[in-house]
Parts: sequence; structure tokens; C-alpha cells
Amino acid sequence: MDTMRDRFVATTTRLLDEDPRVAVLLAEISRDGFGPAERAHPHRVVNVGIREQLLIGAGAGMALTGMRPVMHTFASFLVERPFEQVKLDLGHQGVGGVLVSAGASYDWPAGGFTHMSPGDVALLDTLDGWTVHVPGHPDEAETLLRRSVSGDDRVYVRLSLQSNRAARAVGGPGFETVRRGDGGVVIAVGPMLDNVLEATEGLDVTVLYATTVRPFDAASLRRAAGAHGTADVVVVEPFLAGTSTAMANEALTDLPHRILGLGVGRRELRRYGQMPDHLVAHGLDPRSLRQRITGFLHP
Repeated sequence: MDTMRDRFVATTTRLLDEDPRVAVLLAEISRDGFGPAERAHPHRVVNVGIREQLLIGAGAGMALTGMRPVMHTFASFLVERPFEQVKLDLGHQGVGGVLVSAGASYDWPAGGFTHMSPGDVALLDTLDGWTVHVPGHPDEAETLLRRSVSGDDRVYVRLSLQSNRAARAVGGPGFETVRRGDGGVVIAVGPMLDNVLEATEGLDVTVLYATTVRPFDAASLRRAAGAHGTADVVVVEPFLAGTSTAMANEALTDLPHRILGLGVGRRELRRYGQMPDHLVAHGLDPRSLRQRITGFLHP
């Protein structure tokens, strides 16, 4: 199976052929994959070099002319490093664009903390008007990318090497009910679904699957949690733990509830290891998740 990043390159190359509005801006990362597209569309595939602030500024300038810019690099260089430009050049000017990241929270541990971005979604939460997609499979990434490029708003598409075994239909922005139960609700975000399903096997819980986390689907959470007068909710995210806890609290504000936010911890892990090692270290592998979920639901 190809990776989400592979699918992004292939899909965006086709979008350049299909839609004359689309432009791709790169900061060296993935440039080799866009070689044929750059030769076919030299004015709409632009590599700015290792200048991430310019990446966002140039994309915003293209958006001001009516183009649909797709800006791409590692998450830490796309959201964190040029955050002022994301805030001002896109947000303050009121123009749209699509940020597509690679690397996620721990995809390339050997790259060190410079190439990890567990706080990217939390950082974007300080800004207004962003849609955030977190696909869990390359097929979902393609669907969400096409949906993002067809609009005019500000969108962040967070890609990862971690993937669920099978794609699910991404028919709309809401959460999908994957499993029904009466003993609590577990929200699995993007590539966390397989681990959550394994961790909750045999448990009497509802599992919701989220590939679009902003806007947060409060209505689906209320429907899943509100039938019993009180609610116990666990949110399992592949980024900073607790990022969506405030949104879940707001969704259930008039209902007695408890919420456990699971995700990447704030403590920096300074040994490289591999992705599975980081999952275990952050308690996001199936065994750790089962212990944490059952400990919360059945204290």
C-alpha cells in the first residue's frame, strides 16, 4: 500500500492537470515527487527552498489572485516555524489555502524533535476559521484532499506514515459510528482507529471515528453520549494529548460527564527508536490503550 504522502503527490499532480486554479508550493520536501508536475506546470509548481515563511507568504499571495494554493512540507515547518505568516498572511488577510503536512508527531524519530509536531493542531486552535482533516488511510487522504482543494477556505490536512489497515467512507465532516455500546464513548482520530478497535474489543463502548476534527462534531458526540443522562468520553488523538478535550467539554456542557484525553505527551522523548516505540512510550499502542480506557471507565 502506498503512504498518505505518496497519495498526496499523485493526487495533487492530477489536480494540477484538472484545475487551473491549483498551485503547489514546496519548501524542498517532496520536490522529487513533483518533478513531472513541475515540468508540466512550471508556473504553478513553485519550490521556494528552505524558506517556510516565504512558503506561506507566497501561497497567500497566490490566493489573493484567485488561485487555490496547496502548501506542503513537514508539519513542524508548515505550522510551527511560519506560524506568524499562517496567522497574518492567510488568516488576517482573509484568504484561503490548503496546508498539507508530512511527518506528524513521530513519523521520523531519527530526525529528532525538530521533525516532530505533536502540537500542530493545538496551535491552529488558537486561530479562527480552520478546518482540520486527519485521515487514517491513503484513500481517505485522497478524498479529503480533493474536498479541500475544491473549496476556498483555510484547511489543514495532516498526513502520517501511520495508517489503519482499511479505509472507511469519508462521506462528510461528521464522526462515524463504528461500534455501539452503552458503557462510554471512545473517539478515535485518524490513524488511531485500528489501535482503538483492538483496545476496546469486547468492551461495551461506542467507538466514533473522526477524520475531520475541526470543526468538532459536537452533535455526533451528544447523540452517542447523551442517552443515559451522564457520559464518560475518551478521546484518542495522534497529536498532543488533550487537544480536543475543550471541544468535547463544550459539546456536553449541560450533561454530567467525564473526559479523558489520550495522545502524545508533552515530555520530549530523546531516544530515537522507531514509530512503534513512540506509540508505546506515549501509551497509544493497543495494550496501553486498553489499560488506560478500562481504568477510566471502570475505576
